[in-house]
Amino acid sequence: MTASAFDILDLGTLPYPEAWALQKRHHERVAGGGRPTLLLVEHPAVLTLGRKAREGDNIVVTRAYLAAQDIEVFEVERGGDVTYHGPGQLVAYAIFPVGRRVRDFLRLLEQSVVTALDTLGLPDARPNPGYAGVYVQGREVGGLPRHQKLASIGVAVKRHVALHGIGMNVTTNLDHFDLIVPCGLTDTQMTSVAREYELRGLPRTATMPEAKAALAGAFTTTFDTYDWTLPDLTAAGG
Repeated sequence: MTASAFDILDLGTLPYPEAWALQKRHHERVAGGGRPTLLLVEHPAVLTLGRKAREGDNIVVTRAYLAAQDIEVFEVERGGDVTYHGPGQLVAYAIFPVGRRVRDFLRLLEQSVVTALDTLGLPDARPNPGYAGVYVQGREVGGLPRHQKLASIGVAVKRHVALHGIGMNVTTNLDHFDLIVPCGLTDTQMTSVAREYELRGLPRTATMPEAKAALAGAFTTTFDTYDWTLPDLTAAGG
């Protein structure tokens, strides 16, 4: 699939290490002036530790337990804390030129998810100032107010080009988030498109093909006027 200024590759289901290596290959190509690419993928269950989570303090079970569940743990170069990827979660890796516009790029990633979720029938999806990611209306859990986070966002920028990106829960097994303190946030509960449909009594079924189409379309719209210029690496401070 090709958008106006970038390619969209659907990788299906791919083990995390293979997708990580593929990201790096595309990153090298884009950093060398190649066409930007959005990778859409699902992963088998895995935990990743961002730069704020090197000790893994927000994993609340033992590594032996994770190993018994065939859940691997990887330290990666993105920002943020610990997060979970697994079946039913749509992961989008935007290998796009960013330069020094990292905050603006993060806001565009969030807007892409907000637009996709609106298409999927969740019009209250929104960013949450001070937190990276996309949320829906909060609710009480056990008598306490909890933010409801539907998509996590974390990126790395090397040679002015982004790696990593978005994890959007579609039909994700949310019980797996009990293995961690998601993104290190104790006031937050993870949710999904499927769960929101159920809790709201919406007569819809969450499907990965529909979610992929919605997110791909949202990226095309959100990045329609994006500046795709790759900064000159030979310039001072490049």
